[in-house]
Amino acid sequence: MSETNQTVDGGSVFRVDKFVVPAAAREEILAKVRTTHELLRLQQGFVQDFLLEQFSGPGEFNLVTIVEWESQAAIDNVVPIVKAAHERIAFNPHETIARLGVRADIANYQRVPGL
Repeated sequence: MSETNQTVDGGSVFRVDKFVVPAAAREEILAKVRTTHELLRLQQGFVQDFLLEQFSGPGEFNLVTIVEWESQAAIDNVVPIVKAAHERIAFNPHETIARLGVRADIANYQRVPGL
């Protein structure tokens, strides 16, 4: 599947971050997610967000975040804002994930038409 910066219908875009978080890393990851989502909620184009934690089932991802944005343009506008905020607090997501042994699957999604 090719990567695109436009949705088919121009509608909402969902940023879905799925994580395999070891128990020892849970509290630190949750703190970072909460801090980041507090910033996201203040941004133009933000619609809603969810922080989900697996409590049953065989799935490997035990922590999932979903953020709904009005458009891909809203996401594109917030990326440098989040990056600057992370730099101000000396937070490097990639280094933190590697240090804590977290595995991540991160992508943007759109609704499937007709459902």
